[in-house]
Amino acid sequence: MPNLLTRRLALLTEDANRALLGGLRGIERETLRVDHAGHLASTPHPAALGSALTHPEITTDYAEALLEFITPAEADIAVTLAKLDTVHRHAYSRLGKELLWSQSMPGELPAEQDIEIANYGSSNMGMLKHVYRRGLALRYGKAMQCIAGIHYNYSLDEGLWQLLAADAGTSATASTSAMDVQSESYLATIRNFRRYSWLLMYLFGASPALASGFLRGRPHKLDTLSGDTLYLPYATSLRMSDLGYQNDAQSGLRPQENSLDDYVNALTQAVNAPYAPYAELGTKQDGEWIQLSTNVLQIENEYYSTIRPKRVIRTGERPIQALCLRGVQYIEVRCMDVDPFEPVGISLPTGRFLDTFLLFCALDESAPISNEQSACYTANFARTVKEGRKPGLSLRRDGEEISLQAWGQELLARMAPVAALLDSRHGGTEHADSLAAQAVKLLDPDATPSARVLRELRANGGSFAAFGLQQSERHAAFFREQPPTAEQSTYFDQLAAASLAEQRAMETAPQASFDDYVASYRASTLCSHT
Repeated sequence: MPNLLTRRLALLTEDANRALLGGLRGIERETLRVDHAGHLASTPHPAALGSALTHPEITTDYAEALLEFITPAEADIAVTLAKLDTVHRHAYSRLGKELLWSQSMPGELPAEQDIEIANYGSSNMGMLKHVYRRGLALRYGKAMQCIAGIHYNYSLDEGLWQLLAADAGTSATASTSAMDVQSESYLATIRNFRRYSWLLMYLFGASPALASGFLRGRPHKLDTLSGDTLYLPYATSLRMSDLGYQNDAQSGLRPQENSLDDYVNALTQAVNAPYAPYAELGTKQDGEWIQLSTNVLQIENEYYSTIRPKRVIRTGERPIQALCLRGVQYIEVRCMDVDPFEPVGISLPTGRFLDTFLLFCALDESAPISNEQSACYTANFARTVKEGRKPGLSLRRDGEEISLQAWGQELLARMAPVAALLDSRHGGTEHADSLAAQAVKLLDPDATPSARVLRELRANGGSFAAFGLQQSERHAAFFREQPPTAEQSTYFDQLAAASLAEQRAMETAPQASFDDYVASYRASTLCSHT
């Protein structure tokens, strides 16, 4: 009998089922605003870009200077990237002399007190977002709030899950709804992502070095590349290493991906479990809110995972509440570094590869993960981000050591029919071509983005800040040479005006006290369940 992946591929090759390979793709790209010297911009979020609180496509993330561009969800990643390109062109037409930083890791940063936390105005919702970020600054430091990444939002046609469930004889029944089938299928996809996501870090990691000031004097085991730059010789993504968004409070937190209930329960426990060092600080200082709670997590989004099950939330609703009520709608891949050689931070071939990789994760067998296996997958990932290009590096699989290259080549071979299936639907060979491009990197570590970054650094004096500024200037010239069309400018200006009006309306409307608002949010009573 053919294995599950082979059987499912055969099922989807049938003409009647090929349309189910659709689904949606969206990208969230984070990027710091910097001045002409590459220093963090000290200006507030530009009013010409609209309200960071209510604009659907242009907002901020943690720091006030950390822009986040959000594309609409599209059926083809090529369309998604075209829209991301347009957002960049519009932003540059409104940024004056400021630049968008080209790297995941920030360049030279000011003192902690001079890094502005993102502001969202005086409404209760705006203050909730701001106080949450105050809490992050307290827990992790403000430098961490200047790290940028690419988030890849991915969904498959809802009919696909029903088809696969029917084929397996586990389709929706009186006791198992279509929503449950879909949620558990996405959780199975996430389990496979955990098994194999080290491969993404090897192929696309692009942060092997960082500005030495980023660490703020913290102990580390990095090597010195130059007077202002630290690195590891075989690292692929220091952003995703233990130097990134992690701390002791989160170290024992391992939400289980074996079922949606397990996942939700683990996060629910974390947002309700007191953590003594945070309790000592309290939620207020001199009457001012400094964090939303003194628990392990203030809210569930604080859990810094490489991938999340997601559901579009309603106003005032909590993410885990949405998952409980309506199930998983899509997954968010969060481990991708910004590609410093691509103006929008990610290339189309990378998108095609991600589509292939994620569909492979969705279709392949995905057994539950034991605690021991989970620790193994975490270790493989950690080893790859710090030593991925090390000659002879091995990872652990099924209790045995296997070379990264050999395992990677096996995975690409298993993905090949998935790429062919996608190409048969789209026409052309783009998915197969993207696999071939990654195969080159497995044979030659020098072909990886992380190796290229180190070559560029060494060729230019070894300064990470200088390299980042050089790439930022190149990207700025690329976007400024072809400004948005009048129609595109009008579209974004109208969005900006509408978002500012919406924020003003929120701020002038009668509001409960902020203390009551926080209490209601924490009790998950702000939204209607109808």
